[in-house]
Amino acid sequence: MYTLSVEKDFIAQHYLIGGDFGDENELHSHPYRVEVILRGDTLDNHGYLLDITEVEQTLDDLVAFFSDTTLNDLPEFKGLNPSLEHFARIFWEKLVAALPVDQLSGVSVKLWEDANTWVRFTDTM
Repeated sequence: MYTLSVEKDFIAQHYLIGGDFGDENELHSHPYRVEVILRGDTLDNHGYLLDITEVEQTLDDLVAFFSDTTLNDLPEFKGLNPSLEHFARIFWEKLVAALPVDQLSGVSVKLWEDANTWVRFTDTM
């Protein structure tokens, strides 16, 4: 099994809804870090699981989409508390839609909202 991972940092804002979360109910920023983890058994004719340059460009595009936004204002979060868990799943969905993942056996998105707190969303292909 091969594993390819790429990480990027970005800042985005949100505020939590639907409960008394103290200061988290107020608009605030997080220094997010996203790690994309791709797994598969088979390499292409170039010896790649996926072209790292393509993965990096896709990740750059996704980071640019979320960077410096208020997550609550994005249609992807309509009706949702913009929790780290929802954010990791939404990021995963956008990543899988943008990459040629048919030859992969698994894709994970690990998303930190600070140096110590992260969530991972994983699914098999």
